Amino acid sequence: MASTPQPAHTITFVGIGAIGLPMATQLAAAGHRVTGVDPFPAARERADAAGISAVESITEAPQADTVVVMVATPDQLAELVTLALADTDPAGQTWIIMSTVGPASVVEQAARLEAAGAAVVDAPVTGGVARASTGELTMFVSGSPAATAAATEPLAALGTARIVGEAIGDGQAIKVVNQHLCAVHIAAAAEALALASSLGLDPAAVLPLVESGAAASWMLSDRGPRMLQDTDAPVMSRVDIFVKDTGLVADAASAAGAATPVLDAARERFLTAAASGLGARDDSRVIETYQDAGHPRQETNA
Repeated sequence: MASTPQPAHTITFVGIGAIGLPMATQLAAAGHRVTGVDPFPAARERADAAGISAVESITEAPQADTVVVMVATPDQLAELVTLALADTDPAGQTWIIMSTVGPASVVEQAARLEAAGAAVVDAPVTGGVARASTGELTMFVSGSPAATAAATEPLAALGTARIVGEAIGDGQAIKVVNQHLCAVHIAAAAEALALASSLGLDPAAVLPLVESGAAASWMLSDRGPRMLQDTDAPVMSRVDIFVKDTGLVADAASAAGAATPVLDAARERFLTAAASGLGARDDSRVIETYQDAGHPRQETNA
């Protein structure tokens, strides 16, 4: 028996950057009516080229039943919620917060939205640009049963929703653990490939050998090829993102009284990369902290 078609959602998608735009495109392809929001003209131009109408501010977007949030930082989320509460009507909307902002931030902002009559779903994503582009993201979803039910169709267009709890913040807590591992795996991959070079080996020859055995990791296979390129490798996820995310992990660990010495070492690598002018580069360029140790790099305009 054929399944009953589900009604399309009207969606305001805030944050149509490297990962947000392919997510918005997946939602549109699933039949939802999507308006992108991004303050950067270049992002809006890319959205227009992809067939997604985009505006500068949430206050310019048509009223929608669903708001998907893919901003970069807790401060940006707070600013967005403040603007929405001041100049739009969130009552009756479902807000799906998919950014990685940490448990404390999502709990605080969800309380503000819920007080205004919105339902909130905490649903940070993992999988990167590659899986966003194919609708194969994994989402760590928490929220009330009613809120998560309202978000079912949009989430289904983006990948696999893993329901992790009913409390707002549970999704972000899982993402903190996820980002701990991602950061450590990227730094470990960079260190290992730099070690191969120091041993007189060709990293391009070493990579396929080690990624096929017990040393394999998704990050090694995904970031490794870009680590073999130069500093202008395609930017799929910025160094600055992992500076932010490792900070969120460190803050959450500190609040919980958890020791994270391996994470702390990986975080230091991302901080060093950012301080060397690599913040806007692909996160795989953390390998340059091994190649150019002690020689800060100045960021150049591409």
